[in-house]
Amino acid sequence: MTPVPVHRPALPILATINWPEGVGTPDHTTAAALAAAAERLANGQLVAIPTETVYGLAGDAMDADAVAQIFQVKGRPATNPLIVHVSDETMAQTLVSQWPDIAQKAATAFWPGPLTVVVPKADVVPDIVTANGQTVALRCPGLVSTRRLIELAQCPLAAPSANRSEAVSPTTAQHVLEGLGNRIGMILDGGPCKHGLESTVLDCTVYPPKILRPGPISAAQLTEAIGVEIHESEHDSAEQHEGQKKALRSPGNQHRHYAPQTQLILSGDATSLVPQLVAEGHRVGWLSRTPENPAVRALAASAGLLVIPMPKDPTTYARSLYATLHALDQRGLDRLVVDAVPADSEWAAVRDRLKRAAT
Repeated sequence: MTPVPVHRPALPILATINWPEGVGTPDHTTAAALAAAAERLANGQLVAIPTETVYGLAGDAMDADAVAQIFQVKGRPATNPLIVHVSDETMAQTLVSQWPDIAQKAATAFWPGPLTVVVPKADVVPDIVTANGQTVALRCPGLVSTRRLIELAQCPLAAPSANRSEAVSPTTAQHVLEGLGNRIGMILDGGPCKHGLESTVLDCTVYPPKILRPGPISAAQLTEAIGVEIHESEHDSAEQHEGQKKALRSPGNQHRHYAPQTQLILSGDATSLVPQLVAEGHRVGWLSRTPENPAVRALAASAGLLVIPMPKDPTTYARSLYATLHALDQRGLDRLVVDAVPADSEWAAVRDRLKRAAT
């Protein structure tokens, strides 16, 4: 009997780009890759792209059908709005009905960069982008290659993280390939992301403005730049859970998000919890902030335990967190235990991601 051939969709095109900051024009290979990606975007297709925060799954933000593909590929709830990436402030202002002074000050200080502003949307923005809300989240990305891609495609790009909904965000092209595979047609590989966590989201429609999602730009930096006291908005679990029933004002506010496949436990007393889990026969990965602690060093020799030293400063910790979680998901572990991080404001973004991942 002749076997019936099985036809599977091809894996995506993986195109390497390299455009260092300060270099005026890209090399031929990068220019060709950006042009090919822009053509796909202009034709309503999706492309996974690098940014300085995480890799994004990009589509033409003005094309409702393309945006619908983003939701389908990610398995993303329709109540979760998308961030629209623009090449500059001029493009941003074509997408708003009002450009608040707060948004102007924030953009002047931090664009291009890892800051998203939430502002009143213009009618031209498809409702699917904003989860039928009256505001739109806008960001001008820091990578010159990403801004050039937007210019070539001649459209703003809706680009949430390039992964399945609720999963750990990708910080390398390999993470995208492993997570989305043949669901998309092209991935631009720009190397590891600089920040490794998603952008700060600032609501500019309220006064004082409020951080809806903490990120690389801190409340203190925003306060200094804007001249208004700004605080982190850390909602409790009940409020987050209630938010799933209605449209959100910002992405990244789901009750459960950024979660690895392996169950993650955030612990303030890991030196007690870890040996208990190991004794129960669990294979455990422990993200420890104090690997030099004698108790940690003693436990590190335990069979079934893998201790991963984590950075002590929030910036380096953030840069390495998602990559570490992706790597540990490949190790066949039963539990991931993560040391609780400090309650300081500079740790707000890391703390937010870990709390949601552990839900």
